[in-house]
Amino acid sequence: MSTTNESASIPDHVNPLRSHLPIARVPDPCAIVLFGATGDLTARKLIPSLHAAALASELPADFVIVGVGRRDWTDEVFRAKLREAMPNAEGWEEFARRLVYHRSDFNDDYGLESLKDRLDQLDATYGTQGNRLFYLAVDPQFFEPLVKQLGRAGLIADPFAESGPWTRVIIEKPFGHDLASSQRLDRELQHTLDESQIYRIDHYLGKETVQNIMALRFGNAIFEPIWNSRHIRSVQITVAEDLGMPGRRGAYYDNAGAIRDMVQNHMMQLLSLVAMEPPIDLSADAVRNEKVKIIQALPRWSEQEIKRFVVRGQYGPGSSHGEQVKGFVEEEGVNPSSRTETYVAMRLTLNTWRWAGVPFYLRTGKRLPKTTTEVAIQFKEPNIPLFEPDRETDHPRSANQLVLRIQPNEGASLSLQAKVPGSRRRLREVRMDFRYGTFFTSAPAAYQRLLIDAMLGDATLYTRRDEVEYAWKFVDAIVHAWDAENRSGRAITTYPAGTWGPSQADELLAADGAVWRRP
Repeated sequence: MSTTNESASIPDHVNPLRSHLPIARVPDPCAIVLFGATGDLTARKLIPSLHAAALASELPADFVIVGVGRRDWTDEVFRAKLREAMPNAEGWEEFARRLVYHRSDFNDDYGLESLKDRLDQLDATYGTQGNRLFYLAVDPQFFEPLVKQLGRAGLIADPFAESGPWTRVIIEKPFGHDLASSQRLDRELQHTLDESQIYRIDHYLGKETVQNIMALRFGNAIFEPIWNSRHIRSVQITVAEDLGMPGRRGAYYDNAGAIRDMVQNHMMQLLSLVAMEPPIDLSADAVRNEKVKIIQALPRWSEQEIKRFVVRGQYGPGSSHGEQVKGFVEEEGVNPSSRTETYVAMRLTLNTWRWAGVPFYLRTGKRLPKTTTEVAIQFKEPNIPLFEPDRETDHPRSANQLVLRIQPNEGASLSLQAKVPGSRRRLREVRMDFRYGTFFTSAPAAYQRLLIDAMLGDATLYTRRDEVEYAWKFVDAIVHAWDAENRSGRAITTYPAGTWGPSQADELLAADGAVWRRP
């Protein structure tokens, strides 16, 4: 059976988010090579996303998915294991014919030479023309040696050739542990790869609601003219999780902490999308050029300023959703004397004309009351208050607020002031609410969009090297100040699990007469 016929038999479902749009560009034929194929990410995210893309006719007619791992599996075992984890079995049999497994030990300096031979054979069988997308779903310590082996085995195409096959490599965060290790990783990768071949994935950027930040700002004339310090009082960005340390995550998190795990990547991306200037177009470099300017505009704090503007905390024992839970230092894999932060809050301002004087409040944490990610834009009050404020509300100011809900209940709400019926001129807050699930049914998974973009060579939603480095410079200064505090014997503040973090985070905003939003 030809590869074209196999692809054609996959049901041609229409994505409701794109049903009214022109036919999207289809990627070139390619082999999608997944290192770490026996791991959790492949089973839970990558294969379901590729399967959904196949159902939506977003994959090329000629493709093959090659799982690479050290376990002694056959193609049939690989397919069966993945099928067990699939939430949707529709079209699985046809899709599974494109799944193959290759056993290889990339600890061996020459472990990928057999993979080269296998891929050459698959090119002939599936018509993938030598185009390869490599996804490194492996521990970060393997990034450098694995890329070296890809080069040694002749698996990296010339990025400057006018014609011929292409190679792209996706790597997962963390992109280093600090600035120095990030720069070292980039130097090693670029011995083998050109920057244009490196795709640093942050799955937050694949979320439709994150992409909608730019659409809301630059696609609606009512918002962009007031998106500045003349009209906005403050911005809050919250990334909260109610989970502790599931599985064996404790050891990783004890080494990373909230600032490396969330602030350096996800929160910097949200901040830059909210604050960036309009790009000249929506090309990858145009968008990323504006984003990196925001990260460059982050404050350069002294140690005293870090103590003043940054709060850290660690969850202790408490209650989560009615159940008693243990503290961080009691979690599996965590050092009992750990001072690693599970909560970070900060108040910062950006050194730009648009945002001069506007405080940005960022917070993220584990074991908070709920899992939610949102951006809240607090607008200023009218210059002259003509109406009576609503005394029944707990909001400190009667002003407009735009809340962008990234997850869950994806959407946006805008609060307005409306007159309460009656003889008095009294205002009360009302809300206009938009929910993705109501208007568009369901959005594609983040990994689905990002994988297709990589096949298309569109790096807009991937992180560029300079973005990563400037974010690390900002984070490193904070980490160094905390290290000094740790050496001095200062204890880290704890907060009960199931609460919104240490009281110092509330004091951070109280100095400005503000309060944290309760999502």
